[in-house]
Amino acid sequence: MLWLLVGPGVLVFLAENDAPSMLSYSATGARFGIGFFIPFVLFTFLMGFVVQEMTVRLGAVTHRGHAELIFDRFGRFWGFFSMSDLLLGNFLTLVTEFIGIRAGLGFFGIRPGIAVGVGLAIVFAAITTGRYWTWERITLGLAVFNGLFIPAAILAHPDWSAAGHAMLTWMPLPKGNGAEILLLILADIGATVTPWMIFFQQSAVVDKGMQPRDIRAGRFDTLLGVLLASTCGIAALLATVPLFHHGIDATQFQAAEFAEALRPWIGHAGAALFALGIFEAGIVAAITISTSSAYAFGEVMGTGHSLNRPLREAWPFYSTLLGSACAAAGLVLIPRAPLEFVVLTVNVIAVLAMPPALAFLMLLVNDRDVMGEYVNNAWENAAGITVTLLLICVGVVFAVATAFPNLLSH
Repeated sequence: MLWLLVGPGVLVFLAENDAPSMLSYSATGARFGIGFFIPFVLFTFLMGFVVQEMTVRLGAVTHRGHAELIFDRFGRFWGFFSMSDLLLGNFLTLVTEFIGIRAGLGFFGIRPGIAVGVGLAIVFAAITTGRYWTWERITLGLAVFNGLFIPAAILAHPDWSAAGHAMLTWMPLPKGNGAEILLLILADIGATVTPWMIFFQQSAVVDKGMQPRDIRAGRFDTLLGVLLASTCGIAALLATVPLFHHGIDATQFQAAEFAEALRPWIGHAGAALFALGIFEAGIVAAITISTSSAYAFGEVMGTGHSLNRPLREAWPFYSTLLGSACAAAGLVLIPRAPLEFVVLTVNVIAVLAMPPALAFLMLLVNDRDVMGEYVNNAWENAAGITVTLLLICVGVVFAVATAFPNLLSH
């Protein structure tokens, strides 16, 4: 039964280990090495579990997507606001996924146009199966390759005792430019806690047909996703620690450049695994994030929005899905675009957009008319409010630092 119900939770976290996320972790390891950021990354995944557990309950109890619930409970304005906010954020993130696809295959000498075309072909093949179950198992099969970062990390020969010490003590603290540290903190949070995850997992739970009796299995599925994704994320950080030890500036690196820079320290095989991992991260996220956009569009517009429906019956759903992917892929081919800056900035935008999404989620899971006996208890509310306040505080600090850059210049 667990095998049948596992899917949305594992997918949402492994898909959030997308190209910009893995590049954020890689930039963190290359800039600061082993220390504070290892337990911090794990902490962000625990924040993600708090959010996504509420999402599982909401989907299993209501059998409705997140955008549809916001539309019905808070009115058309907030419904269209949430959908528009999601679609914009998803589109910007999709651009970064195709950056990862292009850069990952670029390590092997594959031209950008061909790399992007391969990515689009895989997205198209995954979504045209006509069944949610088949789509989920194909995407899970692809997501397994997020584990390529683990052997890459092993080949980097990290100091495991230092990593264990950092996990227990959160030390040493990062040193250097405060603005750069803050940017990576926001990027690493945005690599784990983002609005699209709420919309996707709730709709996937509904499409899968999960019931209230399946909530416990849904929690297990989500926790399994946290464990797998956090392991792979920390592995990406550890894989680039040799760049930190050798004083290599990786602030403007893309995936292929990371892999090339790592080749002398982890070998050609390790660098190839790293590049393939970035390619996989982009592919899985491109599939799931474009599906998230299509779910939200279909829910709010009242059109068919299920992967169980054939193309001819739900063409607006599939058109939104494929159209957003094609448009994002086209933008990636623009010459001399500042791709690494875009990658880090998108994760920061995701953090800043998260508090409003969490506010809607908290209101819905505390609405007894919606949730009945499955409303949040006191501990669940405390955890959800804590995550929301932390994200608000980080956003306020970022806003102050942007307005007064000299405050964090040293």
